[in-house]
Amino acid sequence: MSNSSNFHSDGTLFIVSGPSGAGKTTLINRVREQLKPIGVRLYFSVSHTTRQARAGEQEGINYYYVSEEGFTGMAERGEFLEYAHVHAHRYGTSRAEVLGRMSRGEDVILDIDYQGARQIAEDPALKQRSLNIFIFPPSIEALERRLRDRGLNTDGDIELRLRKALDEIDAGKEFYDYIIINDDLDEATECLKAAIIARKLKTKTALDAIHRMAERFKEERDGRFARGH
Repeated sequence: MSNSSNFHSDGTLFIVSGPSGAGKTTLINRVREQLKPIGVRLYFSVSHTTRQARAGEQEGINYYYVSEEGFTGMAERGEFLEYAHVHAHRYGTSRAEVLGRMSRGEDVILDIDYQGARQIAEDPALKQRSLNIFIFPPSIEALERRLRDRGLNTDGDIELRLRKALDEIDAGKEFYDYIIINDDLDEATECLKAAIIARKLKTKTALDAIHRMAERFKEERDGRFARGH
């Protein structure tokens, strides 16, 4: 990995949300890999869920799979940074993992539902350290086609997800920092990278690095001036 002069881990939280079928997971995976060479490392926070694992999914990689009772206990103990009921199942983000990484200066990226993104947006402390990005397909027709192509949902499930997607767009526009239309995967990847890079270039850590460079320059200049006399 590059030791970049421009990018420094500083505990920023990147929140990527959008309707099921919008392509969030694919975009996040591509962006994480493509940003590594320039020194931007994003830790992916794996969510907890009460739904069953699908074929090919792995515990701790895709989700942490827990029972309804286990999830309820975690929620009551305040172990979730955010949690929501989504399509008859519950999903939550570990408070200890995310805040622990952020406190160590590590940048974290979340793939969560609109409800969870809104909960974080309403937390004044986290809002100052986070960026909210909403991913949407080019049309409702494209979203329906993607959901059907996956072959994972019934007609009733798809209808529910399409209605919810429209509600998310309307409700989310007030607090999202960026909305990216995932029409072309390469273009959407570049847009998400640009949003993350722009946020990183605004961080206090980057400014601190510039100040340190300026101080070193002044010290070197003063040293040369003293030697010259």
